[in-house]
Amino acid sequence: MEQSMAILGCGYLGSELARQALSKDFRVVALTRNPATAEALRKLGVQQVMEAELDDDSWHEAVSSDQDYVVNCVGSAGGGLQGYAKSYLDGQDSVARWMKKGRVGTFLYTSSVSVYPQMDGQLVDETSSCEGTSDRGALLLASESVCFPGPASIERSFVLRLAGIYGPQRHIYLNHLRAGAREIPGDGEAFLNLIHRDDACAAIWAVLSSSSEIPGRIYNLSDGHPVPRKELVEWLARRLGVDVPPFTGIPLSRTGADPTQPLPNRKIDNLRIREEVFWEPCYPSFREGYADLLGDA
Repeated sequence: MEQSMAILGCGYLGSELARQALSKDFRVVALTRNPATAEALRKLGVQQVMEAELDDDSWHEAVSSDQDYVVNCVGSAGGGLQGYAKSYLDGQDSVARWMKKGRVGTFLYTSSVSVYPQMDGQLVDETSSCEGTSDRGALLLASESVCFPGPASIERSFVLRLAGIYGPQRHIYLNHLRAGAREIPGDGEAFLNLIHRDDACAAIWAVLSSSSEIPGRIYNLSDGHPVPRKELVEWLARRLGVDVPPFTGIPLSRTGADPTQPLPNRKIDNLRIREEVFWEPCYPSFREGYADLLGDA
């Protein structure tokens, strides 16, 4: 029997998930606010593509809420904290209202490890405190709370807190070096937590297909090998044969962040998802992932 999946906020990660779902003979509906992404999804063969803002209930009647799987992987609409609230919190509330109208097998929401405020380089897992998180992190935590408990129409819900996603056409430090950057914003000694796009998709599938004995869970999703930013840039520079630009020590301007405050500096523990749903990354560190992107894996 054909299974169904609705991918909401279908962008960089969601588009690859849609491609994989089609290859598994799923019936896929995708919602995106980006017209170019919508066109690409249609060309991919997605059976129903909706162009709409996630927080706008106008799409509810057009998309069946009877789905085997629903994945909300929306990204920020931009515009500071207002954009975060619109995409994540208001969008999640809209999804919850839509799901109440039908029946959903498994709901999965992609959040972010930015909910963790730790700044001393310590290892953090899903039990670590989120007290003192940024305004942006607080909005993400509020959007996660919609999942537990979720609407009665959902059999189970999951939250994946994603580390920084990289992969084909998405590699900020590699872009900096190829553009001849003379300096890199931020603290080179601070830890960077990463997850390759393809490993993120594999983790989504692992969670969606996990034992029914797991009624719902929050999982950290990273490759498990945090690296100081400076080490990553030095490695890439050697591969490209270019000089290593220094870090400025000044954080990048970040949506919803106070530029005078230091950014979180912590190492993300991914043990729970590996042990409970038996997921392992194909790219266990940035070296394997970036070597593949550079074409010499």
